[in-house]
Amino acid sequence: MASEKIHLTTKEKSELWVEGLVTVILLLLLNFALIVMIDQMIVSDRQWASAIWTIKTTITFGGNHLWSWQNLFIIVMAVADVIVVYWRLIRRYRQMQLRHIIGELHYIAEGHLNHRIRLEVGPDMEKVVSSINALVDSAVKSMEEERKIEASKDELITNVSHDIRTPLTSIIGYLGLIEDRQYRTEAEMQKYVHTAYLKSKQMKVLVEDLFEYTKVRSTTTKLTLAKFDMAAMLDQLAASFELEGRKKGIEFDVHCDPTPLMMEADSEKLGRVFNNLIINALKYGKGAKHVYLSAEKIGSEVVVRVANDGQQIPTGSLNQLFDRFYRVEESRSQETGGSGLGLAIAQSIVTLHGGYIFADSNRELTSFVMHLPLKTGVTLKRDDKESV
Repeated sequence: MASEKIHLTTKEKSELWVEGLVTVILLLLLNFALIVMIDQMIVSDRQWASAIWTIKTTITFGGNHLWSWQNLFIIVMAVADVIVVYWRLIRRYRQMQLRHIIGELHYIAEGHLNHRIRLEVGPDMEKVVSSINALVDSAVKSMEEERKIEASKDELITNVSHDIRTPLTSIIGYLGLIEDRQYRTEAEMQKYVHTAYLKSKQMKVLVEDLFEYTKVRSTTTKLTLAKFDMAAMLDQLAASFELEGRKKGIEFDVHCDPTPLMMEADSEKLGRVFNNLIINALKYGKGAKHVYLSAEKIGSEVVVRVANDGQQIPTGSLNQLFDRFYRVEESRSQETGGSGLGLAIAQSIVTLHGGYIFADSNRELTSFVMHLPLKTGVTLKRDDKESV
């Protein structure tokens, strides 16, 4: 935005006039005092006066016009006086500018956080104004982030309360039936106990995931870094899920380039990421026949993909997959037993390593793609075109 000129008040204009007038009077008195002192010095020293007179008679500027040392002295003093008056007025004007800036700052401090100082000032004051505006921008941004954090906490509490209340209600209900002996047969009682047990496990998963999520989201979370072979890790993961995959008619396909693929990271936390992604593929990859695990070294990073050839994820849901408690299903049913925190945890862990993760889904494959630095501590920059 364009800067606005400072409009001086009547009082401030009067102050400038008084400042200028007082300065001129003081300078005239000073000049008079100097002239008197010098004149007295010349009179008291005739030899010096004679020398001055000799110089005086030798200084001629055109024609027969003769300039005395008094004329030169007066001109020099007049120039000096003009400079002093100008400096004093400029100094007072800058003080007035600063007064206006402070007034603007008080206006912002009163709660008008959208207001910015846009006064037309000199280069030095411009730095002050820019610093103040930058400070206000930073404070407003921090306040907005604080509000988002508070809103996020409220949302987290609401979602957790909802997800815990549902299984807890079932547990209390079934245990209440058993407590009141409202069952006809031993088999019916066992059914109630088994249902309460399953709901308890569901709550346990939610609490553990919630604990893990808050832990990896903390700024104080430290990674246990070590060198490991990503190719070997993916082979181990495929082997550990092979039996569960066979039950669902799903085969695992692992590919790494190069092999071995050595990198530095927290292998335990990354293992949690891959576990979450593979479990999601087995649970939600309807109609899938394959789960593909691949890792490729590209420059100073490793690109890891966990993909399946199951049902496509709707395009509108891709950007929300990593939100807490988000599920692609329209209902928040717990049929799959998930907490809705798995992908949020995965994203936080990948971010802790300085990398990023995104999802891509089409008719052929649904892929979760991670970009991780070969050596943790280097933050990768994401190219948004990759996620399209």
